[in-house]
Amino acid sequence: MPLQPLLPASALAANMADLKPPLRPQEAHVEASRCLYCFDAPCIMACPTGIDIPTFIKKIASGNPVGAARTILTANILGASCARVCPTAVLCEGACVLDDRDQQPIQIGRLQRYATDYIEARKISVLAPAPNQTGRKIAVIGAGPAGLGCAAELARLGHTVTVFEKQKQAGGLNTYGIAYYKMKPELSLAEVELVKSLGVEIRTGVRVGRDMKVAQLEKDFDAIFVGVGLGSGQRLRIPGEELPEVVDALDYITRIHTDPLDTIPTGRRVAVVGCGNTAIDAATQARRLGADTVSVIYRRNEGDMSAYDFEYELAKNDGAQFVFRAIPLEVLGTAGHVTGLRCARTRVGADGKVEIVPNTEFIEPCDLVLKAVGQEKQAKLLRDIFPSLSVDARGVIAADPLTGQTSIPHIFTGGDCANGGREVVNAVGEGKKAAHGIHVFLTKETAAHPVQPSRLGAQTGASGSGLLNPIRVRELEQALTTVPFLSGSPFAKK
Repeated sequence: MPLQPLLPASALAANMADLKPPLRPQEAHVEASRCLYCFDAPCIMACPTGIDIPTFIKKIASGNPVGAARTILTANILGASCARVCPTAVLCEGACVLDDRDQQPIQIGRLQRYATDYIEARKISVLAPAPNQTGRKIAVIGAGPAGLGCAAELARLGHTVTVFEKQKQAGGLNTYGIAYYKMKPELSLAEVELVKSLGVEIRTGVRVGRDMKVAQLEKDFDAIFVGVGLGSGQRLRIPGEELPEVVDALDYITRIHTDPLDTIPTGRRVAVVGCGNTAIDAATQARRLGADTVSVIYRRNEGDMSAYDFEYELAKNDGAQFVFRAIPLEVLGTAGHVTGLRCARTRVGADGKVEIVPNTEFIEPCDLVLKAVGQEKQAKLLRDIFPSLSVDARGVIAADPLTGQTSIPHIFTGGDCANGGREVVNAVGEGKKAAHGIHVFLTKETAAHPVQPSRLGAQTGASGSGLLNPIRVRELEQALTTVPFLSGSPFAKK
């Protein structure tokens, strides 16, 4: 039978409340006072937007949250949303030196939220439009994190920026695709207004290539930034996928952001196919919307899933069940509605590929199937719009990683359409780097490298931040195990 909403609005409001409550002023002061203000701060190197983290934390400790917010937003215009959605355990907090001293790392994300929430609640403006204009005009395609990050930085450099967005509202993933208990869409829309306050024009409901021709863009603008993200969710390509209760996980999450919570139909027994972060978000939200059981089905082992460990633990704590080494073969239905998934057990062959184990089929009962097996690349769209643009074998735009410049000199890119799919903060950082690439391309000025104030006076200079080449904790730890003098020592990460 058709799905129905399961819980009243009051219960849903409690279930979808913030995952972590905001810090109170005294809590923020105590937490900020723990920071060591490192000389060569690894947290800055782990931030893809290069936020001067020790400086903003010390400003909180000294009772200056407005100054802290200015430090954050100067580096990352979407600092409020990143405070909530960043995987801090593998970025800034994971790099905190206190972690290596067997102490709890500084709660950087929550302190960042404290500062940005402080000015938002009081409507304090900490950024201003550029006093001087260059006369150059840039078009930005896509008003997601990459596009907004690029547009804001270009505006602060004195350029005139117009953003074209196909959706009714700007914000991209932040507005439509973040788990509701992490961030509400109203915050994303407030950040859009912040970008507009810098002088950026945003035109929504405009699809480039249809409503706005590329030839017209190239005539009207001096450079173009492409930040279109990824495409729709991939299909399972199994029988029964056309049944109405087989839904793309991103569409399910989008509806949570656009419709009242108590109007969203949810299955009592939900099956989620896939085990990335989107799958985890879908599974957790299904439980919080009232599902009795949620089963996450993944074709490989627990250690192979792309979901972060802390997301995995959250889903398990919320009651999601995980079925590893299993693959769906068919969506079963009765009278036109989903009743279950016919699955089979899998194993990894000698060639590393997943294969089905014979005679291991089983039925996973469910009345809603959420597909979370990845998003399609935008290769076809990109080739249709820009036929001469170089797209690599992965289906993403080939570009200079430091400037975002593509094979067409006046076209730059960043975000998921260029990196294949990473975090919001990566998209903002790539948009910001592309903005500086565009600035240098148009003005021929030398790019200024980010500075760590804590390193002022150092013999080797104070430049350096995660903006140019961000580290990730897991990658750094893996690299350490390959260093000859460390790999066999107790200092190597196990």
